Amino acid sequence: MGQKINPLGFRLGTTQDHHSLWFSQPKNYSESLQEDKKIRDFIKNYVQKNMRKASGAEGIAHIYIQKRIDLIQVVIFMGFPKFLIENRPQGIEELQRTLQKEFNCGNRKLNIIITRIEKPYGNPNILAEFIAVQLKNRVSFRKAMKKAIELAEQADTKGIQVQIAGRLDGKEIARVEWIREGRVPRQTIRANLDYSSYPVRTIYGVLGIKIWIFLDEAK
Repeated sequence: MGQKINPLGFRLGTTQDHHSLWFSQPKNYSESLQEDKKIRDFIKNYVQKNMRKASGAEGIAHIYIQKRIDLIQVVIFMGFPKFLIENRPQGIEELQRTLQKEFNCGNRKLNIIITRIEKPYGNPNILAEFIAVQLKNRVSFRKAMKKAIELAEQADTKGIQVQIAGRLDGKEIARVEWIREGRVPRQTIRANLDYSSYPVRTIYGVLGIKIWIFLDEAK
């Protein structure tokens, strides 16, 4: 059997950095780690709920968390921050107030920053979400994959691979389909790859979307 590893964890310390930055005592480490996951899940659910009312796409690339003794700083990298930016500062303040109340940060102040990424469709999380929306709207999976590759090429990526697994088009037997365009050197650490694994629930069951994007090669 092949030995599988997450492409981002495989490249930590070379071309990939952690999305959390804090120090903790060993006995408090698991608690801090779970707090990070809960914060990320809460923000994604909150933004998705409100963006669905406004435009339909959340477009969160990733969430960076930095903790200090008196401060928790959360940076949300978004492709389409329409809901939060247009209502600024009310939208961000409401999210910050809700998050502070939900997690009871105590003496630590919570600060949320919204950062817009220049080329949204060069990010695998946003592309995977785009494909998920298409599949939920019963668009053919091949058409959704090809459209995602077109959008990625417009964002000047050097290569992309899209894979969907599950009961595609409602077939009784699950299978895996994938398309690759350009170079995607997954086996080398020096290759700066971005990766996303995204589940989507359809009327036929859960489908798994995986996207690899080749950005650049380390010098």
